[in-house]
Parts: sequence; C-alpha cells; structure tokens
Amino acid sequence: MRRSICAAAVAIILVATSGVAQEGRLWPSRANAGVEIAYGNDAKQRLSYWRSSNRRAPLMVFIHGGGWSLGSKTAGSGSKPGFYNANGYGFASLDYRLVPNVRPDDQARDIATAIAKLRRDAGRLGVDPNHIVLMGHSAGAHLAALVSSDTRYLDVAGVPVSAIRGTILLDGAGYDVARQMADHRNRILRLYDAAFGKDPAVQRALSPITHVMRPNISRWLILHVADRADSAEQSQALGARLKANGAMVSVKAIPDSTHGSINRDAGTAGTITANAISAFIK
Repeated sequence: MRRSICAAAVAIILVATSGVAQEGRLWPSRANAGVEIAYGNDAKQRLSYWRSSNRRAPLMVFIHGGGWSLGSKTAGSGSKPGFYNANGYGFASLDYRLVPNVRPDDQARDIATAIAKLRRDAGRLGVDPNHIVLMGHSAGAHLAALVSSDTRYLDVAGVPVSAIRGTILLDGAGYDVARQMADHRNRILRLYDAAFGKDPAVQRALSPITHVMRPNISRWLILHVADRADSAEQSQALGARLKANGAMVSVKAIPDSTHGSINRDAGTAGTITANAISAFIK
C-alpha cells in the first residue's frame, strides 16, 4: 500500500511539473505551472513560484503535508497559486527532503534556506523580501510552526525574523510531539515514530510548543478541523502559550471540514477557511 501511494505521488509530480520553466526564467512555460527554482543540491530542494501582477508583492510561502515522509509542492498547493495571486500575493510552494532520509530539523533547515533564496531573488521575482507569510498544512503546519517559533533556523539562514509577517497553520497536530506520541491510540503514530524517534529530548526540541518563550513570529492564525480532537487540543495549547508570551494569535475551529478540505479551502474563495486567511493577510 505504501509503495502504491509513493508511486502515485511520483506520478503526480512528473505530470504536474512537465514543461516547468527552469530557474532564471520569470514566467512558466505553460499555464498554471510555477517557475521551478532550486535552493539546494538535493532533488527535493526545489520550490515552485507563481508571480503576482504587483511589482513588489507580499509573498505567501506554502509548506505541504504528508507525515514528513510523503507529499509534494505540486499536489499540496492545489488552487492556492491563483487564489493568492488574485489577492496580490506572490506564491511559492516548497518541496523539502523527506523522512527517512532526513529528520524534521533538517526539513526546517530546508524551509529556512528556501525562504533565504526567495529573499535573495526578490527583485527578480517581484516580491517584497520583508513581507512574507508562511502557511503549512498537517506536517507542513508543524514545520511552519517550528521555523516560526524556534527562530534559530531563520537566523542560520540569514533571514531576519521581522521579514516573516505572519504564520498560518492548517490542521496540524504535532505542535507538542511528545504529547501526541503518548497517545498510543493515534492511528498515525507510526509516522511520528519514523520522524521523531523515541528520544524525549529530540521530541521536545522538535516541538514548536517548546520554543514559545524564545523570540518568535508575532502574528499567528491557527485553523483546525472542528471535530478533530487532537488537532483542536494541540492548536489551542500552542495558541494559548504563544499568547501568554506576547504573540498575536487567533485560533479558529473550522466547522463541517476535514483534514483534506481545510487545505483545499485555503485556496478556494468564499469558504470559511479562505475568508479567515484573507482577513488575516490583509
């Protein structure tokens, strides 16, 4: 089953990225295909970028989910490029190296490195390097939260914390990794085992909730499926801790949603999710 999922993901990537422009060109070679940009030497260290009509647009950076071991920038972004371009934002969707080849801290480094690359290319891409919003779904929400709370990843990459104007989390449940892994009824515990291992010190270090006392991103929008207990608990706990340490945080339960629909709706005008995000980024 796992092999078939991986094969399907590879097929989606190959079909979706055929004909994508190489780095150095500002526009894609076919409709709806982002410009592909390398930010490292690994095949997974790639991002796709969709340019806004604004000459110096704010930038939305999306981090896909997939349990830290699956997923892609193409499949995860869905209709978001067009939606955020229409709202005046440049849009970037990131690939990053996957478990078991790396750990989540390596993935966080990839994300910070990709942001640094986008900032260096800001003039060519038509974006404001000091007005960036991060968005992540599922495992991508954990990684967005980790980079936004433990800002040492940004520091090492040379990205000033002030350049990240906000962080949007879509139905993550790994903000406190140790607490999530302690629930052995969790059907996706094997994904956490593969990503974080058994060492409590590693689990704590890679939990965003551990780093709320550090300097962190000042504005957060944390969205979760209304009837998903673990995501609701983790979202509310992270939000409360961030608020207690001076961040501006809005935690919202999205009714009549699923783990998949909350991600799709983040790029679909008129949905509760998109409306909440639009209000936040304006």
